[in-house]
Amino acid sequence: MKITAVKPYQITVGEDSFIFVKVETDEGIYGLGDADNLAMGRTMFEAITHLGRLIVGEDPLSTERLWQLMFRTAFYPGDRTICSAISGIDTALWDIKGKALGLPVYKLLGGPTRDKLYFFQHVNNADGNIEGLVNNVIRARDEGFKFVRWWLFGQTPELFEPVESARHMIAQVKAVREAVGNDVELVLDFHSRLDPRMAIQLCRELEPYHPHFIEDPIRTENPASYRTLARHVSLPIAAGEHWSSKWQFREVVEEELISIARPDITLIGGLTEAVKLAHMCETHYIDIIPHGPMGPISTAACNHLCFAVPNVAMGDATPGSSTLLWDIFPVQPTFEGGYMRRSEAPGLGIEFNEEAAQSYSYEPYLLPQFRRRDGSYNNW
Repeated sequence: MKITAVKPYQITVGEDSFIFVKVETDEGIYGLGDADNLAMGRTMFEAITHLGRLIVGEDPLSTERLWQLMFRTAFYPGDRTICSAISGIDTALWDIKGKALGLPVYKLLGGPTRDKLYFFQHVNNADGNIEGLVNNVIRARDEGFKFVRWWLFGQTPELFEPVESARHMIAQVKAVREAVGNDVELVLDFHSRLDPRMAIQLCRELEPYHPHFIEDPIRTENPASYRTLARHVSLPIAAGEHWSSKWQFREVVEEELISIARPDITLIGGLTEAVKLAHMCETHYIDIIPHGPMGPISTAACNHLCFAVPNVAMGDATPGSSTLLWDIFPVQPTFEGGYMRRSEAPGLGIEFNEEAAQSYSYEPYLLPQFRRRDGSYNNW
């Protein structure tokens, strides 16, 4: 079997943009993957096209060999853009491998380690209103979700003052605990919007409410800063959605500065690299929760990873943002209350309507920019 084409499809739906990858073979078997397209414009499309030229004519079952070829293609080792482009292609190659062998991908990664996968429900409301948040949490609990997640809000879509936002999150958590007690676990995402000093202060204020974990409490450019956090915070810490290879995780894993690793399957280099990271984390008793898949392909890929590796805490997907575009993907993962079950379909278990994908247009989308009251910029 040989690869005959690598086709990226870039589409926009509302404020969300996606880039899907279809890898075709001379035996008529195709595989699907996707890459991180968050505010990347046409850059990712061109990166996938470039890497595709390298692997046309190659054996799609040689996933490790092709990963190394793509990662080492340039003088400079794979950066964020290249690793994300690799992610889309690599995931598609695993889909081909599963289809060719008639097996679901998780069986190729070691076989199932669990029967079903629990997820947390995203309960954000548009403006961070406390009453609306509490209602969302109650609804998620009643629908069967055991975990809920929301993030640190700004004062407006363009304004973020750290002290005010921290106080608001404390009020939110207090109100939720008063409404539902310990019926659900709370996952609180600081969204890398704080510096270590402010993150430490907020974590200490939240300790009495026993959140399940704190996600991305500080900016991620300097992983060594997690040492400072670990010295002063007793809550479990999760991080990693911004890191694009196992090497960027190495420091926080080896020094056990985090409790949960959050690799993004569309950024870290696909399933090939994500499995390596999961095994690396296992040696330090660090769980993984793959970061929020944005679409049916990455949702399926994350599910296969989570079913195959033992050190998974839960999944991260949400009805409506992780399961959508049913015209393009008429067969895709579905929720049963707060969890998903394994698929026995070969490959990723996704079907693709190429004609429907071609009917969508693409418009570049820029993320909003947070500024403080003095006019300076803050992480979004």
